[in-house]
Amino acid sequence: MSERLMRLLGVLMMLGALMLALSRAPDMPVQGLVARWAPPPSDFIEVRGQLVHLRDEGPRGDPLPLVLMHGTSASLHTWEGWVRALRGQRRVITFDLPGFGLTGPFTGEYTPGDYGGDAYAQFVLDLLDALQVRRAVLVGNSLGGEVAWRTAWRAPERVAALVLVDASGLPFTPDKVPIAFTLARVPVLAHSLEWVLPRGMVAASVAQVYGDPARVTPALVDRYFELTLRDGNRRALIQRIQGMVIGADAERIATLKQPTLILWGGRDRLIPPEVGRRLQQQIAGSRLVVFDELGHVPQEEDPARSVAPVREFLGLSAPAAAASAPR
Repeated sequence: MSERLMRLLGVLMMLGALMLALSRAPDMPVQGLVARWAPPPSDFIEVRGQLVHLRDEGPRGDPLPLVLMHGTSASLHTWEGWVRALRGQRRVITFDLPGFGLTGPFTGEYTPGDYGGDAYAQFVLDLLDALQVRRAVLVGNSLGGEVAWRTAWRAPERVAALVLVDASGLPFTPDKVPIAFTLARVPVLAHSLEWVLPRGMVAASVAQVYGDPARVTPALVDRYFELTLRDGNRRALIQRIQGMVIGADAERIATLKQPTLILWGGRDRLIPPEVGRRLQQQIAGSRLVVFDELGHVPQEEDPARSVAPVREFLGLSAPAAAASAPR
């Protein structure tokens, strides 16, 4: 019996080693990703020594550009449906936050490894300066929503209005957490994420933030998977998650004075809809719209439906063609 057990353990160890070898995913240099994920109108600009992947679309004469910010592990691509619906009438700026997408980890004059909300807010102000944008409407999903309201709190004169989409900032208890986020909080396992990343783990994490996992396509998983492999992004993600304090400085939210639209997915299992209702209560005069069947990234899951209240909020006329999700 003991000999059989030892053989079984040996087989399991060999299988485990094989699985790790097959799941090994080294970092990819940004140059190898640009051709696929940064076609026109993508551009790269330097902000205080940080090279930033950015798209600047729509009429340049717009006095109040829309600045759209993605969430953790996402990229500017999450807004493509909204951009198509808005750029005909408004200047729309999207970019990859440092630590994600093609922008990659904080470099230049920024503190390496500091992926806190205030560091991001300062970066956004620096980006606006680099683009010579005096005031803007800030739009953000999840982490991007927190960055939006922190920027508005830090420099209210620079922010004309806010659109917060399943935004972080208030204390909450998630119903489900993507597995990569959980592993990143365990020191030994977090280190392994820097050189092992099963594509299936990425697929499962994306499915968890959709209200309807059937909407998750192989092409969508490819995008999340490959941009996570961008040189330095996995280490930045680990630093972001390990340094994250849920609800830090939440009292600032109640001081916001900007007109605010709050959008939420009714099937958001990461930041539950109750958080959206509390956010509405704290921001005077704000409006909350809940999409019952959508998840944590409604702008990506169903662009046409989720952008409609944004157009109304901005006072825009009906679009010539409805936004549609990339397939």
